[in-house]
Amino acid sequence: MASLSLPNHYLPTLLRSHSSNYPSSQNLPLSSTPSNSQFFGLKFSHSPSSSIPSSSSLRTSIFAKVSKGSKPPNFTLKDQNGKNVSLSGFKGKPVVVYFYPADETPGCTKQACAFRDSYEKFKKAGAVVVGISGDDASSHKAFASKYKLPFTLLSDEGNKVRKEWGVPGDFFGSLPGRETYVIDKNGVVQLVYNNQFQPEKHIDETLKILQSL
Repeated sequence: MASLSLPNHYLPTLLRSHSSNYPSSQNLPLSSTPSNSQFFGLKFSHSPSSSIPSSSSLRTSIFAKVSKGSKPPNFTLKDQNGKNVSLSGFKGKPVVVYFYPADETPGCTKQACAFRDSYEKFKKAGAVVVGISGDDASSHKAFASKYKLPFTLLSDEGNKVRKEWGVPGDFFGSLPGRETYVIDKNGVVQLVYNNQFQPEKHIDETLKILQSL
């Protein structure tokens, strides 16, 4: 699991913005010694000696290689059933490719279920939905089975495709980014949407673009 070092005064803000289901930061003890907290499936350590990353390190983490109007690089990855799936195999159809941090985390579960609940709308638009994370095929299979996900989940172990596409990370690269791409039937990207903390918004923005193609 990834680790990120943050100053004490950053932690309450992060925890407040996460979810109302979690304890308020006012009830969380903050000590002067390093400790760990769980946030969207990511381990954070905080220490009073931590320094804030420079603006140059932030800039390098937010630029994506795949942008609107470009043709993304092809990939071949294993799906939840262990079968190879290639982006090029969807030629002639609109494709929604969404990168997410990890199976079974709160935000990723919300996002996957939102895609599931709107899946008929995607089918009506003639679009294919593909989710990608660094989890292995067995994790994807369990995740898809548990939540009855009707679309393909691909295993990008080692995050090779994520890196090739230039998917930006959050919190200075320590949290895998949540980014969605809409690719038209000609293989050209028509939307790049990034929103880590409102996962359901990805579905709304994606459908708007698909309905305009």
